[in-house]
Amino acid sequence: MAASHLTALVSLLPPCLLALLLLRLATVLDPDPDAAAPRVKAAAPLPLRFRHDGAFKILQVADMHFGNGAATRCRDVAPDGGGARCSDLNTTRFLRRVIEAERPDLIAFTGDNIFGGSATDAAESLLRAISPAMEYKVPWAAILGNHDQESTMTREELMTFMSLMDYSVSQVNPPGFLVHGFGNYHIGVHGPFGSELVNTSLLNLYFLDSGDREVVNRVKTYGWIKESQLVWLRATSLELQKTLLAPALAFFHIPIPEVRGLWYSGFKGQYQEGVACSSVNSGVLGTLVSMGDVKAVLLGHDHLNDFCGNLNGIWFCYGGGFGYHAYGRPHWPRRARVIYSELKKGQRSWMEVESIQTWKLLDDEKLSKIDEQVLWRRSTDDSDHNILSRPGA
Repeated sequence: MAASHLTALVSLLPPCLLALLLLRLATVLDPDPDAAAPRVKAAAPLPLRFRHDGAFKILQVADMHFGNGAATRCRDVAPDGGGARCSDLNTTRFLRRVIEAERPDLIAFTGDNIFGGSATDAAESLLRAISPAMEYKVPWAAILGNHDQESTMTREELMTFMSLMDYSVSQVNPPGFLVHGFGNYHIGVHGPFGSELVNTSLLNLYFLDSGDREVVNRVKTYGWIKESQLVWLRATSLELQKTLLAPALAFFHIPIPEVRGLWYSGFKGQYQEGVACSSVNSGVLGTLVSMGDVKAVLLGHDHLNDFCGNLNGIWFCYGGGFGYHAYGRPHWPRRARVIYSELKKGQRSWMEVESIQTWKLLDDEKLSKIDEQVLWRRSTDDSDHNILSRPGA
């Protein structure tokens, strides 16, 4: 009877807690002083917050498709781009260049971080892929794409592993909610130290698992964001807006069907391949519009698209292909997207977010900066209604 009770208890432990318990157990069972001690995660400073100059910069890294490092060849690279010498190490070099040039406050890895079919060991590939973020001690968040789980770890194991890595602010799923998938979570970016809003989130970041592959009516299609995820998203947004009507950004990998229509309505950037989305429209756009706080959605998945287009007042922006083992196009440089938010300066202190801008960086000799645009700017009407909920307010 005691053994069955123990089995039931262990099955209820969250994967990350169980992993920590196993590490602790190893030290008890092996008292050898020369044995390796469990390693403690190097944590990012939380909460994330705007810098003293009132800015917060996010680097979006989409579709690294990392494999086995130097042994993994590049795809769709011209002979003068490295040829046989080109490998995953080119992806790592690009990430280091961008981190050094932009000094981001957060790196958002938006799926297909590793390419499962080419990754012999998923954990090792992830460690190599994310290593520049950890080396430079930059907080980072990640979601999954449709290829990450094709190696040696499940989607749940991948998100658990990433949540335990150095400087990661990734989460497996939100506490208190039963949601579909793994990697649905919220991160708030607070006001700078010394400001009146130091304890308030001024920019909210929503991360969502858009799935991998599904079968609908016996036809294969891509995954989609499910209703349980949208319920959590709506509830989280509503709760956050009780304190401050702060702008928000959403990050997920697979685009929604409405993005296809941007071909006809206009966009900024390159629209070079068909939008590969699910055949199921689960109402993501309607949910985001009704919430009112999301100003832009950052996507991955289609490597040859790097455009931004507006749907019902919300910008949908591709990151563009980042990784060299991902498909691309010869003489079309790999690229990254930067999202830059600035606060409004008050008479005595920094106030709410005033603007959100974006641009892309190309992996060329000059690390060229292209397609700068404003995604959102606070209007006078927004400021009049953006009041903190205080007693008597």
